[in-house]
Amino acid sequence: MKSTTRVQLSVMMFLEFFIWGGWFVTLGTFLGANLQANGSQIANIYSTQSWGAIIAPFIIGLIADRYFNAERILGVLHLAGAGLMYLMYSSDNAGSFFPYALGYMILYMPTLALVNSVSFRQMKNPEKEFPIIRIFGTIGWIVAGLLISFLFHWDSAENIGKGMLKNTFLLSGIAAAALGLMSFTLPATPPSKQGNEKISIGQIIGLDALKLLKDKNFAVFFIASILICIPLAFYYQIANPFLSGIGMENPTGKMTIGQISEVLFLLALPLFFTKFGFKKTILVGMLAWALRYILFAFGDAGSLSFMLLIGIALHGICYDFFFVSGQLYTNARAGEKFKSSAQGLITLATYGVGMLIGFKVAGWISEKYTTAAGVDYKMIWLIPAGIAAAVMLFFIVAFSDKQKITNK
Repeated sequence: MKSTTRVQLSVMMFLEFFIWGGWFVTLGTFLGANLQANGSQIANIYSTQSWGAIIAPFIIGLIADRYFNAERILGVLHLAGAGLMYLMYSSDNAGSFFPYALGYMILYMPTLALVNSVSFRQMKNPEKEFPIIRIFGTIGWIVAGLLISFLFHWDSAENIGKGMLKNTFLLSGIAAAALGLMSFTLPATPPSKQGNEKISIGQIIGLDALKLLKDKNFAVFFIASILICIPLAFYYQIANPFLSGIGMENPTGKMTIGQISEVLFLLALPLFFTKFGFKKTILVGMLAWALRYILFAFGDAGSLSFMLLIGIALHGICYDFFFVSGQLYTNARAGEKFKSSAQGLITLATYGVGMLIGFKVAGWISEKYTTAAGVDYKMIWLIPAGIAAAVMLFFIVAFSDKQKITNK
């Protein structure tokens, strides 16, 4: 790969995740503090991510893979997204904000696959070259959080009260416009399929891989993947409002500790996976979810703030040891014939169905424990801790670790 191409792809990946991290982390805080949204409204707006994940395969499978260059679609989607970001910035109530957020997520979620497609098509050895490019995405997310907290201070209590958090949409919108324009300069990535090539809806969303559910272990993993997304949704939806609400300084910047740990534990995952196997690895991930929320339930912004920071730092284990391990397991169990379909099915089940349920549950729980006297965060966090523990118990009982994980 040419050095100029490597730089282009790195900047592309940086901006792709800078955009997402620049507004999604603080979204719950903004909606509650500045648009006076209740738990259900916040849940509905967060659920737009799930609807975007459900619709994304159709955009990729029916359009991007068949008729147009990936880099051109990437450019159009991000330019349109920049316009929707401005409309979100201009919204003054949750009702008008929702359709703009939904439209944005329907446009944004397909770009996650498109940036991968553009990258892979330029690589001779993706297994070796892609991780180096992808790491810039995590760096982009981290930089966005650091800018919000330590440079602009938009998430300070004073500036939240002044409505400064809405500037995050301008920040992400500018980055989206920049990536949209830059996309037209990326290496040409023509369609991988012919427009007249037949493709079924089942192939697009991964339904071809449903036959893998005949395997008891895969079925157990599939169910656990959906259920563990309920605790995951609590983190995305409530963590930043929680940290801001209890008075932690620079909460958005400190939440980037989670992305830093994600990088570190991703490097450690292959060794852990090889030494201890899939079942123990994924159980450690589930245990981390339960532990993190217990730490959140009993920590505070004062003498026990270290508990909150540890809880944030556990994000690397929570995400890598469950979701990345799950992707590796799915790849191994599916075999060559169903690899793509199986990954699509798991993505649909987790970021689509699982997160959709999770956001709804998180919204209902947060609304239930929010009264005129304040927010009972202890109960809000103990509930997803209990759900994670229950999923872990289910997996221990139902998943047989006697079955070897080999490609079919």
